[in-house]
Amino acid sequence: MNSARLHPGNLLAVSDLHVAHPENRKVLEELRPRTPEDWLIVAGDVGELSADIEWGLATLSERFAKVIWVPGNHELWTHREDAVRLRGEHRYRHLVEICRSIGVVTPEDPYPVWEGAGGPVVIAPLFVLYDYSFHAPGTANSEESLAKAYDVGVVCTDEMMLHPDPYPTRTAWCAARVEATEQRLGQIDPELRTVLVNHWPLVREPTRILRYPEFAQWCGTERTADWHVRFRSEAVVYGHLHIPRTTVYDGVRFEEVSIGYPREWKPRGGHGGLRRILPVEEGTA
Repeated sequence: MNSARLHPGNLLAVSDLHVAHPENRKVLEELRPRTPEDWLIVAGDVGELSADIEWGLATLSERFAKVIWVPGNHELWTHREDAVRLRGEHRYRHLVEICRSIGVVTPEDPYPVWEGAGGPVVIAPLFVLYDYSFHAPGTANSEESLAKAYDVGVVCTDEMMLHPDPYPTRTAWCAARVEATEQRLGQIDPELRTVLVNHWPLVREPTRILRYPEFAQWCGTERTADWHVRFRSEAVVYGHLHIPRTTVYDGVRFEEVSIGYPREWKPRGGHGGLRRILPVEEGTA
């Protein structure tokens, strides 16, 4: 039987909704599925405050047949205006429990299988952070790279607000996440393809067009550079860079699905809305 008949919907994606901005809150309020069977990937950065994150994901989960979420860096911040004062791993686990209470799939849950057109495909939500290995130009290691960023004044707010507790550093937290995630991905049926979802791009190439190249070190890890090949990806979905586009590496589509801040999407003439991942949009295969 044709799998599209079993599941006639679309696999859609979005990220970096940043609903603290009123214009972006309105964007989320207006997002709608194309069909009642549509699934939605949310690749991080719904907001900074726990209440906003829960509101945003609950709103979307009421509309879409399934919502799949991965954390972004903003969601992991311990914000001074957030009533929830948890830090690091404890904050992440708190967000996971919020998601589970409203039926949203997280990186800690069984990977769902998309059975619609283009499937069957395992949708694998990931949380692997970054480890400063996307070095700034002209630097030889992570220490030099970070020092250069501070020297030129290009420093991610994560340095002040994204705490790694109980790990000693964000690099150590990243290493633990990479190891655990790699083992889990290796357990997927080798006959099945995947859609890998992560807030940060899994390869460095998308960061090469950043206006400030020093910022790349907060955008991923070299340890995931071959995952799209090793784990048979149909597509990789990510956000974080606020540069929405489709690129292809090693024959695999990389879909950056960010909305971004109003100051970014308004000059483009709009925010672009939801991106269809499967079935493949005409002209993107």
